[in-house]
Amino acid sequence: MPTAPDDVIALLRRRGRGTDPASLAQLMRGVAAAPESLSGPEWVELIDPAADAEITTALSKWRAQLAAADDGLQASPAPAARLADLRTELKRRGLDGFVVPRADEHQGEYVPRGSQRLGWLTGFSGSAGLAIVLADRAAIFVDGRYTLAVRDQVDVAAFVPHQVPEQSAEQWIAENLPKGGRLGFDPWLQTVDGQDRFARACQRAGGSFVPVESNPVDAVWRERPPAPLAPVLPHPVEFAGETSESKRARIAAILAGRNADVALITAPDSIAWLLNVRGGDVPRTPFALGFALVHGDGHVDLYMDRRKIPDRTVAWLGNAVTLAPPDELGGALDLLGKLGKRVLVETSTAPYWAATRLQGAGATLVRDADPIALPKACKNAVELEGIRAAHRRDGAAVSRFLGWLNHESRTGRLSEIEVSDRLQALREETGQLRDLSFDTISGAGANGAIVHYRASEATERRLEPGSLYLVDSGGQYRDGTTDITRTVAVGTPSPEMRDRFTRVLKGHIALAGARFPAGTTGSQLDVLARHALWQVGLDYDHGTGHGVGAYLSVHEGPHRISKMPNSIALQPGMIVSNEPGYYKTGAYGIRIENLVAVKEAQIEGADRRYLEFETLTLAPIDLACIEPRLLTEAERQWLNDYHRRVRQTVGPAVDEATRAWLEQATRPI
Repeated sequence: MPTAPDDVIALLRRRGRGTDPASLAQLMRGVAAAPESLSGPEWVELIDPAADAEITTALSKWRAQLAAADDGLQASPAPAARLADLRTELKRRGLDGFVVPRADEHQGEYVPRGSQRLGWLTGFSGSAGLAIVLADRAAIFVDGRYTLAVRDQVDVAAFVPHQVPEQSAEQWIAENLPKGGRLGFDPWLQTVDGQDRFARACQRAGGSFVPVESNPVDAVWRERPPAPLAPVLPHPVEFAGETSESKRARIAAILAGRNADVALITAPDSIAWLLNVRGGDVPRTPFALGFALVHGDGHVDLYMDRRKIPDRTVAWLGNAVTLAPPDELGGALDLLGKLGKRVLVETSTAPYWAATRLQGAGATLVRDADPIALPKACKNAVELEGIRAAHRRDGAAVSRFLGWLNHESRTGRLSEIEVSDRLQALREETGQLRDLSFDTISGAGANGAIVHYRASEATERRLEPGSLYLVDSGGQYRDGTTDITRTVAVGTPSPEMRDRFTRVLKGHIALAGARFPAGTTGSQLDVLARHALWQVGLDYDHGTGHGVGAYLSVHEGPHRISKMPNSIALQPGMIVSNEPGYYKTGAYGIRIENLVAVKEAQIEGADRRYLEFETLTLAPIDLACIEPRLLTEAERQWLNDYHRRVRQTVGPAVDEATRAWLEQATRPI
C-alpha cells in the first residue's frame, strides 16, 4: 500500500495534526476512490477540518496521483485474460459458472469504482446489465437503451449480447447451465427476489444456485479500488423543508401500520432523505453508501464508515442516530432475530445475504416496500419551491447554451465533447452547481440514436449541417435536481426529421397537458406520449418518465411513466420526467424532455379529485424542427404559452445577446 508523502505529513504535523502515515494513506485511497464533484475539494475536511490553501493544494496533488492509478476500468473491450482468470478461479472453487451483475449492495444506478465488476470484466459501461460466465460460454444481458452500445464496448465473441426482456437471463440459464451445474452468486449483490428467480431457473436446468462467501471477481481483480470515502454533510432544513426528527416520526408510524418493529433500509437515497444529509460516494448523485435500521420509536442505527462523517455531521445527526461500522450490521441482524423482531425488508432491493441472516437468526420478515420511498417522492412545499428556483437558474444556463449553439453550429466545426463542455461551463457560471446530475449525453447525427450514448474521443462526431443534435443533461444544485433534453437542427432538417420531431412533440404536449383522476398510475398515461408515433408505425424503447429527487437521484422511484406495469399512483409533489423520443438507427435521434410536478387540478364540476402536471423545465424547443401542419390549434397554443413563459422567466436572467436570440427562438407559431 502506498504511504503518505513526506511533505503532506510534515505540513499536517506543523499544524498539530498528528496522524499515522499508514492510516492516512488508507484514508486517502478511499477519498481517491470517490468521484470528485464540481463543488470543490470538500473531502479535505476528512483529513483536516481547518485546512489552509497550502495543505489543500498538497492533499489535492496526492489525491490526483492516487486517482490516476490504473484500476482496470478504462479498457473497453476488457482484455480476454480477465475472463480466463475468472474461469480459472471458478474451477478452483468447484463452480460451473458465476453471475456478475452491474449492481452493488444497494442496487443503485451508480456504483462505486470498486463495485464495477461487470465493467471490469467486459468493458460495458452502461447503468444496467448482467453477465453470466460458464466454463465454455458467456453472455451479457442489457435492455433496449444499450443494444448498440454493448456491441461497441464488449467483445461479443466472448460475451454474446442479449436484449431483455426478449431474452431473459433466467431463460438463458435454464437452457445453458449443464445438468448438475453449480452457478455461483454473490449474496450481497443478489436481491431476495432475484435469487428466487435465478434459483428456479437453475432448477429447470437440473442445477443449483450457490451463494459464495467472497466474490471470485474480486479475487482476480488485482487493481480493485477500495470503498469510496466522500464527506457526509448536513442538508439544512431550509432546503429539506422538514426536520429529520419529523421524518423519523412519520416513518415510525408507517412501520406501525405495517406491523413491523424495525425496517432495514438499503437504499442510500432513502437514508439521505431521512437523516437530512448528503454525500458523494458515487458519481452524480449526492448520497453516502451505508445501511440503516429504523426502529419503531424513530431511532436509527446507521452503519456507515465513520471516517467519512465529520464531527459537525455527527452533531447534526443527534442522539437519536447511533453510528456503527458497516461490519457490525450482521451482528445487529442476529440480535433482531434473537429478540424475535418483525423486520420490514424490500425484497426487490435488499441483499439476499441480509434476508437469510435475519431468517437464520429467527426474525420474521415483513416483505414490503421501502417505507421511505413514497414520502421521499412527494416533495413538500419548500422542496418544490427550491426545485422551481433550480430550474429557473438551470433554464437560463441552458438557454445561453442553445443561443451559443445556434450561432456557432453554422461553422460545422463543433464536436460533441466541445459542445457538452460548453454547457457544463455555463452551468458552473451560476456559482451554485454542485455537480452534473448524470453524464451528459451529447449525440450528433447517428450518435443521437444511441439512447444512453456517451461521447469519447474515439466515437465523437462533428455537428454537421443537415443533421440533428441531441443533448440530454442536468445539474445538481442544493435546492434541486434538473434533467432536460433538447434536440436541435444543425442547418436545415429534412422533412422526415421535422415529421418525427413534431410527432414526439405532440406526445410531449399530450402528456404535459393531461388531467387525470387521483389514483391514476404513470403506466396508464404512457400511451398519451406514444399515440402520434404509433399512428405511423413508430415507437421508442425506453420509458416515458422517471421520478426525480430533490438534490438526490435524477432517477427516483417508486413512480414512473412507462409501458411496464406500475402500481404506484401519481401523487401531488411527485416530480417526473416527460421525455418521449424517436430513434432512427444510423441516422438521428430525437427526444424532448421536461420535468413536471404533479399537482391538484381545479376543474369546475369535476365528479372526483383530479390531478395535472406543472412543467418545471424552462428552455426553448427548436421551432426549426417543427412541422406546423401536424399540430392542432390546442397544441400550438400549448407551445406558444410555454415559450412565452420561458421568455418571460428566463429572459431577465440572461445576457443581451441571448435575450435577443430568445425572442426569436420563442416566437409564436
